[in-house]
Amino acid sequence: MELWRQCAIWLIDCRVLPDNHRVTWDGAQVCDLAQVLRDGVLLCQLLNNLLPQAVNLREINLRPQMSQFLCLKNIRMFLAICQDKFHLKKSELFESFDLFDMRDFAKVIDTLSILSHTSIALQRGVQPFPLEGCTPDDEIYSGLSDLIDDTVDEDDDLYNLVEDEENEGDEIYEDLMRTEEHPGTQQKGGVDKRECCLQEIRQTEEKYSDTLESILQHFMKPLEKFLQVPDIETIFINVKDLAVTHRNMLNEVRSSILNHGAKNLYQVFLNYKERLLLYGHYCSQVETATKHLDKLSKMQEGLRMKLEECSKRANSGRFSLRDLLMVPMQRVLKYHLLLQELVKHTTDATDKDNLRSALDAMRDLAQCVNEVKRDNEVMRQITSFQLSIENMTQSLAMYGRPKIDGELKICSPEKKSKQDRYAFLFDKAMFVCKKKSGETFELKDIIELQHFQIRDETTGEKDKKKWSYLFLLLDCYGRSGYDLYFKTRELKKKWLEQFEMALSNICPENATANNHDFQMHCFEETTSCKACSMLLRGIFFQGYRCTRCRMAAHKECLGRVPACGRHSEHSNTTKKSKSQRSSGNSSVGFPKMEVCQEYYGLPPPPVGFGQLLHLSKGDIIELSRADPDLPWWEGKNLTVGQMGWFPSQKVQPYVSVCRKHGQNGGEKPADVSV
Repeated sequence: MELWRQCAIWLIDCRVLPDNHRVTWDGAQVCDLAQVLRDGVLLCQLLNNLLPQAVNLREINLRPQMSQFLCLKNIRMFLAICQDKFHLKKSELFESFDLFDMRDFAKVIDTLSILSHTSIALQRGVQPFPLEGCTPDDEIYSGLSDLIDDTVDEDDDLYNLVEDEENEGDEIYEDLMRTEEHPGTQQKGGVDKRECCLQEIRQTEEKYSDTLESILQHFMKPLEKFLQVPDIETIFINVKDLAVTHRNMLNEVRSSILNHGAKNLYQVFLNYKERLLLYGHYCSQVETATKHLDKLSKMQEGLRMKLEECSKRANSGRFSLRDLLMVPMQRVLKYHLLLQELVKHTTDATDKDNLRSALDAMRDLAQCVNEVKRDNEVMRQITSFQLSIENMTQSLAMYGRPKIDGELKICSPEKKSKQDRYAFLFDKAMFVCKKKSGETFELKDIIELQHFQIRDETTGEKDKKKWSYLFLLLDCYGRSGYDLYFKTRELKKKWLEQFEMALSNICPENATANNHDFQMHCFEETTSCKACSMLLRGIFFQGYRCTRCRMAAHKECLGRVPACGRHSEHSNTTKKSKSQRSSGNSSVGFPKMEVCQEYYGLPPPPVGFGQLLHLSKGDIIELSRADPDLPWWEGKNLTVGQMGWFPSQKVQPYVSVCRKHGQNGGEKPADVSV
């Protein structure tokens, strides 16, 4: 048996690949195994299966398929842990590009073979490989680098094997919410399934409400004497508001089920949909909360002991505060499932229709929360990119979501010869960098996509030479701009698709439908689409807003919104202003403001915005991004020399000393629309 097939069997025995994975099929090829290992995710999970907690899964990227940077980061994490915790020698490890670019996949198999023979791996009771003679298979690795960029469908079942905090939180939730069947649900003909559903809704709401009260009573209250106010607010987010909301909701759920035969239960959920939007904020901040709790616990032994004491009082030590903080996110994702079961077992047509409307509302809420969770993962990726680009001063999150990144060659109007570059493509711009070492880059150019169109170019592809596959970025008048060259046809295809998607996001098909002027927008408050009434989802660039009438909509709903209610006389100015903000530069200068109220980080800026800026009364702030209609501005605190975001109500127009004495009384206040 070939060595790579023995490797695949070992990975299955280690519960990294499922028993029926395509690598086990008769027609399987070595590239099938190479593809699933290439992003490094399953390799990191392998180490955790061999040695629990060997890899902190928070520090790897679970879905990095379109990102060379994130794949390599995962692979390097795997190699570092192999050396540090499994004691492999450096000479026994493959290089990261041996796997990602398939320069030497045979070396990857060799490393995994050595890993399978380590004492830690053998203790798991899994047979190492090879245990028998191998069929020579060196030749089959030679063409892998040409095949590896072929597009393959993402195997969701495969990634379900990767354990993460979400699964852990679900187990804690199920344990806390476990209900017991009530004798009253038994009928002569058997179990009344509808009654069981109603009982589960009521009982789990009671237990969840008790859990929130327990967090407040047994953790938050004692810790208020132990921690600073900002720490309490960061860790407990808005649990107090959630507790009040669910206390009231529980009363209405009980009343409906026990006193009204659940006839008006649907109305309870419809009424509470808006109030349950509190979860948008909770879910966007819970990761920050748990990280902050972990950090404080490591620094303060007294806090660790206090948390253990609180846990013993709350639930005999079964669940820590960190465990309990994961429960609200699980609860809000269960309402639509509970209602789904209730609809299934409801026979009355009117009741069924009413409950379906409640189901739609809770499903919309769940989708909103799931998008917040996905965006939190995206923000982790963006942070990784931001930290790797040495001279990057702008916040990458202001350019939308990342689409793809990797190596390419580029010709620019200034430099006609091909330059080796590494590029990060976002919705609004492509960041062209020069690779320095490891995960470090130097920013060379920012190409803002709103000024360009794409044109495919296939004339040079007949030779099938590497780096002969290109497409062009032309300016808005169709004149020459940038030539982008890619290593293979498949890579070019991926980049072309992502460019088209990005351009479609910033200039959607129906952006000017019904006299509107829709542009991608970061909404501060949870907002509903004007066309479908469903929520705009995520934590940044959730949808589109008309610059004239401020109407909000999903991208797919732009063609169905009502006519624009107001025609701005300054719509062109608005567009220019947005363009300036997106590039992080302004041609009109930076107005100065004076701090009138202190700000030390609470509330924090929206997740997509970046670093907060501390303000002390009297500090002078030079604005870099500001809009009179938005609650968050960015600027530089000239007193301390730091950049960041702050609430706009904390500052007022700066009046210089000479103006305070009336010498420049006729001068107008600074225009803050930059």
